[in-house]
Amino acid sequence: MPVFRYLFLLFLLVPLVEIWFLIQVGRVIGAGWTVFFVVFTAVLGAALLRAQGLTTLQRVQASLEAGRLPAAELLEGLLLLLAGALLLTPGFVTDALGFLLLLPPLRRQMAKWLIRKGLLNAGFPPGGPGHAPRESGPRTIEGEVVGREEKK
Repeated sequence: MPVFRYLFLLFLLVPLVEIWFLIQVGRVIGAGWTVFFVVFTAVLGAALLRAQGLTTLQRVQASLEAGRLPAAELLEGLLLLLAGALLLTPGFVTDALGFLLLLPPLRRQMAKWLIRKGLLNAGFPPGGPGHAPRESGPRTIEGEVVGREEKK
């Protein structure tokens, strides 16, 4: 199935599910409280997102200072961006998913899983940039010895 169809279904189904869920919650607690909780979760999510984002940024900087590639930390930042989009989308279902992504242990595990599965390899070969795919069979390296005299 092409990506466009998945996106179309996503943009069609998510609002329908959110509207249905908002109506159900509104029937139980009332429209005013429903609107209050939608706004409250957005504000709370934004505050938590800011704190988590700053922590992740500090971890990226620490990795760079240690001379390590901060791949997992950058991927966590991308997941935080997704969490922010979910939290700013009005509704309880997207808020629940956004709050789950704000949990550092869950976010780290998801980032590690995405790296292991190679789902976000940016077009690089397995192993990342600079790692050529292995060929089967013997490997020949051609070269020339320079500066060594032959003994007779």
